[in-house]
Amino acid sequence: MNTTMAKEDLEQILDQAVQDVTECTAGVRLHQGDQSPGEDLCTVQITFDKGFRTSLTLCADTKLLCRMASNSFHEESVSPEDLEEFSKEYFNVLCGRIAGAMFQVTQVPAHFGPPAFYRGRYEPEGSEIQFMLTYSNERYGGAQFIHHVPCSQEAGAASNED
Repeated sequence: MNTTMAKEDLEQILDQAVQDVTECTAGVRLHQGDQSPGEDLCTVQITFDKGFRTSLTLCADTKLLCRMASNSFHEESVSPEDLEEFSKEYFNVLCGRIAGAMFQVTQVPAHFGPPAFYRGRYEPEGSEIQFMLTYSNERYGGAQFIHHVPCSQEAGAASNED
């Protein structure tokens, strides 16, 4: 059986999770807006390998991720290794929250692989953007949270595997 979730409902789940997890784990408030991240970027990405045929990507200003890591580790500065470790752990928590919220709505158990970290912008192959949520923090820059679907999937809804 194929279960669908309206794009608007999924956007709301993702937005709520991003804002809650970012504030709770990293002490940074993000606000939706139109400001795209700059050129010094990092990307964290996961793919759901059970339940939903989607992937999630966070592309953020390095300065923003550094501030989040610094707050989380209670350190003034962070190494590149700390930045990568924090980014992957933060995204793992965020995607776990999203998978739980999606289960509440669809009753479809989902599983995703470990987050991958990239310097710069990364786009998963064989996928297209269904929608993107853009965030900013007036002091540390912006981020884009992107929901990808397989190129052949209709852009109207996220669906689960049979």
